[in-house]
Amino acid sequence: MSQITAQDEATPDLSAATISAARLYVCTDARSERGDFAEFITAAYAGGVDIIQLRDKSIDAAHELELLGVLREVAEKFGKPFSVNDRADLAMLSDAPVFHVGQTDLPLPSVRSLLGPEVVLGLSSHDPAQITAAAADPNTDYFCVGPLWATPTKPGRAAVGLEMVEHAASLKTTKPWFAIGGIDLSNVDQVVAAGASRIVVVRAITDADDPAAAAQALLSRLP
Repeated sequence: MSQITAQDEATPDLSAATISAARLYVCTDARSERGDFAEFITAAYAGGVDIIQLRDKSIDAAHELELLGVLREVAEKFGKPFSVNDRADLAMLSDAPVFHVGQTDLPLPSVRSLLGPEVVLGLSSHDPAQITAAAADPNTDYFCVGPLWATPTKPGRAAVGLEMVEHAASLKTTKPWFAIGGIDLSNVDQVVAAGASRIVVVRAITDADDPAAAAQALLSRLP
């Protein structure tokens, strides 16, 4: 792996402005088979990843909370935010600065009442109506568009294609949004050409031998 150094400065305010400046968002599982969760997230942040989300439906809540503690510690060293998916209780207990939900998860007004005004809330969107609604919803601080291509991380979820990126770009919203779903070095240029400037990836970095280098390569292709 590439040499890793963390920032010594104090952790900045991880507000919605931080999300607006973010370009590369990574979702990872617990990496139970490899046993290198802390090493991986450290390398990813070192390579320039802006946000890391732990998303693993196969682990129990106690283990997830333990890993979120590790993620929080590493994220704070780099002055970067981390994200919790779906579980508002774990987001609250881990003091996560970012929380993400899907269309069928807890309603965002309910999440806001639970987590308070400072937590950055994100929402997945999969069709033009959902994208338009997410862009206009005062409860969302950012939204994701996808999956652009079929991906094993979302089994049963149909790919929506680059047309959804074009639709999101056509809204000209100032709210940050990320393209997601099967994005890697082979197709990221298409995603950017369709109008995205921010992406969420999984395997493009989680499967890389050198996560820091993989992050740097993706960032070099983003505007």
